[in-house]
Amino acid sequence: MIRIAYIGILTLAISCSAFAAGEWPQFRGPSSNGHAGKVGLPLTWSETENVKWKTAIPGKGWSSPVVAGDQVWLTTALNEGRSLHAICVSRETGKIIHDIELFTPENPGKVHMLNSFASPTPVIDESRVYVHFGNFGTAAINRKDGSVAWKTNDFGDVIYTVGPGSSPILHGNLLIVHCDGINQRFLLALNKDTGKVAWKKERSNPIKKSEQQEKAFCSPLLIKHDGKEQLISLHADALTSYDPATGDELWQYRYEGYSNVAVPAFGHGMLYVNTGYDFPRFLALRPGSKGQVSDDHVAWSIKRGIGARVSPLVVGDRLYLMTDDGIAQCVDAKTGDQLWKQRIGGAFCASPLFVDGHIFFFDQTGTATIFEPGDTYKQVAQNKLGDGCMGTPAIAGKAMFLRSKSHLYRIEK
Repeated sequence: MIRIAYIGILTLAISCSAFAAGEWPQFRGPSSNGHAGKVGLPLTWSETENVKWKTAIPGKGWSSPVVAGDQVWLTTALNEGRSLHAICVSRETGKIIHDIELFTPENPGKVHMLNSFASPTPVIDESRVYVHFGNFGTAAINRKDGSVAWKTNDFGDVIYTVGPGSSPILHGNLLIVHCDGINQRFLLALNKDTGKVAWKKERSNPIKKSEQQEKAFCSPLLIKHDGKEQLISLHADALTSYDPATGDELWQYRYEGYSNVAVPAFGHGMLYVNTGYDFPRFLALRPGSKGQVSDDHVAWSIKRGIGARVSPLVVGDRLYLMTDDGIAQCVDAKTGDQLWKQRIGGAFCASPLFVDGHIFFFDQTGTATIFEPGDTYKQVAQNKLGDGCMGTPAIAGKAMFLRSKSHLYRIEK
């Protein structure tokens, strides 16, 4: 069984390495699954070991770094959310190249203690970086010189009450974002060249709860199933699949849950889904084809011991999960059978990574726990760095770009 799982790991690693070498263009990497292949990262680091550079980042933001060429981009908020910035750091030297103020909301309101006004992760293409601040605005920046190609906040005053969270993705000529607040719930595609609305789709499922239970913060996911591309969108009380080109709804599965954060994973022909608050369940869901699908599409489920914030990680035939309060578990991805459970401790928001045949989890204090995939728990290392890790690190080239609450680090042998 272990040998079969290892073969699966190699297959995933090889397919991931086929993307642009040394780049990490979006949340959770090129394939949106946290896989980085074989890069040669160190297994130990500290403030004095295996850190090539460390750069102070002004303001507060939990967005993950993205990397392309010699640039590392991230966002931040200053003056309690009244000044929203995109920052570009030199990948080689760590020097800040661009610090661009994009939006200046007069009354940004409040954010949750685990959130920030700059939590959505940017996404990069060959010429631009696209940054999203939820209801405060979205912008495209020319990577060559840092000039603003376009910016907009003219697509609806969505009220989140606790700050934005969903990261954008690119599909062809479209920049796609979730907008799930207490007053409006829709999916939006902008023309990435102009910022104009290409399509907008209201959520079709009814909500029979309080308005606070209508919001969600999950990022969209693109998959290919039965030869067709699908945009997987997890939101309050439902998971909906859309045609990414048009926004037309393909199918929908309904459940009870809201404030969704964890992005689904896709593998073995199934979507692995966390239903969110108040009583999170974990589902292995077979994609539908048309209309509202029933519980017959649920291959297996876990009803207890599930967190609400950390995205799942598929490695071969195994699925790795982490609760908000630091209990890791490994289950069989095909059956849901639990193989092991281990209390690591701490509190977790960042999503895991699979790098160099090891699994990395990062807690809110900046502690990284590294273990081997397999049917038993085998910890390899545990490292502490910085003043806390809220966003998911990026892997590019032979380096890890880890954002703490105050600095950006380049970790490398």
